[in-house]
Amino acid sequence: MSVSTERKNQRQDLAWAIAVGGILAISFAAFLIFTWIFAATLFLIFSGVLLGVALIAMTNLLKKVMPGPHAVRLLLICLLLAAMMAGIFTLGGSTIAQQATALSGTIKSQIVNLKTFLESHGIDASYLDLNTISANAPHTSASTPATSALPSMQHNLPSAGALASGGGAIVSQTLKLILGTVGAVGNFFIVLFLGLAFAAQPEVYRKGMITMSPKAIRLQMETVIDRIGSTLERWLIAQMITMAVVFVVTWLGLLVIGIPGAFILGVQAGLLTFVPTVGALLAGLIIVLASISSGWVAIGSAFVLLLGVHALESYILTPIIQREAIDIPPATLFGFQILLGVVFGVWGLALALPVMAVVKVIVVYLREDRPKPIGV
Repeated sequence: MSVSTERKNQRQDLAWAIAVGGILAISFAAFLIFTWIFAATLFLIFSGVLLGVALIAMTNLLKKVMPGPHAVRLLLICLLLAAMMAGIFTLGGSTIAQQATALSGTIKSQIVNLKTFLESHGIDASYLDLNTISANAPHTSASTPATSALPSMQHNLPSAGALASGGGAIVSQTLKLILGTVGAVGNFFIVLFLGLAFAAQPEVYRKGMITMSPKAIRLQMETVIDRIGSTLERWLIAQMITMAVVFVVTWLGLLVIGIPGAFILGVQAGLLTFVPTVGALLAGLIIVLASISSGWVAIGSAFVLLLGVHALESYILTPIIQREAIDIPPATLFGFQILLGVVFGVWGLALALPVMAVVKVIVVYLREDRPKPIGV
């Protein structure tokens, strides 16, 4: 009797294990499909959370010198950031716009020159085509009689259908431009609103996530959330310091060399530092292209400056500032960047490091040896 009961219990345990495994597999597959479909929205929300964490980190730093209510410190931080942005756009807005326009023209002309050089040496450079459209309208000579030109002009007049099709294409492109601009501005305000809302009441969202989790794992969930928040705070502060240093060093260095558009080049170098490895390569490529018009000495000086900035970032700032924030091997980070970039595009490439930081915190916590609860 006991043997049959034991076998029955074993079959029930096996059936239960198979059912749980099947449910977990289906849930994981559903999670992957959901992430794939709504990846852009999820990354947008994650960007808002990162902004909120950054504001909280700056508010906590201000607490060391200005104790008081959290809301007052957050308001002061927001006003300070808004004043800095307003000052930059007020004092240097026209300069930034002029330098950006000049830089865009310089880079386009250098790409065209590079394409011509490669094609003259028998190298296919069609991937560098800028799709510039040149209108080659037929011209009538002044010596041509008007009577002979008139039938040709009448013959070349587009039909009503062609005019309607061209007008529809213009309207379609205009609508795409308007919708793209509205979408970008809308995404900016969504991230801004989420960041401010999260930074204003962080405890509300923290307690909400803990309360929504199953009762048996609420303590573990609380620990993981606190660790993720602390890791992201330290990393964001370190990243902002690194970006500021890269911006100042690049700007002053290019200014000394005499590269046109030094300020806007420094800004883009500092902003692209947020994206590890890939951002530095892209910023360096833009600076080299912008320095070609200034001669070989400027190119060599800019290249030396880039090597110095890279060494400063990789061997001084990152090891010292981010030593306690995120310790991820460069090859692992680069591989994860490429994976997320291929799967999710620009969002995945830009947010690969904070996503990997969150994953690392969870994996490290799951691998820790913790005492089992009494009675288990």
